[in-house]
Amino acid sequence: MAKFLALYIGSATDAEKVASPISPDKQSEGMAAWGAWMGKNADNIKDAGGPLGRTLRVSSSGVEAGRNSLTGYIIVEADTHEAAARLFESHPHFTIFPGEAVEVVECLEIPGAE
Repeated sequence: MAKFLALYIGSATDAEKVASPISPDKQSEGMAAWGAWMGKNADNIKDAGGPLGRTLRVSSSGVEAGRNSLTGYIIVEADTHEAAARLFESHPHFTIFPGEAVEVVECLEIPGAE
């Protein structure tokens, strides 16, 4: 099976929603849904990943504050790219939590690497 990096995507509007107080009931509902999704897809999950923090950008000019819409990641395995993407069709990231999307990228082998 191929390996895929799934990136949870948010937006500034989503970040504002997350910063707003969330009720304990809503938080419990969201975490239960997340746990159910993880359980349902346990055979495909290779690294449960986690949330992502602030960005620092490194270039030939040095290190500076960066900006992106990444909020978290997970690594899954599937037979095809489409099959990997379909794992996220009803993911709690955007059905319960205020996420915008999940981007699924195939992890390729480095040619000649052992």
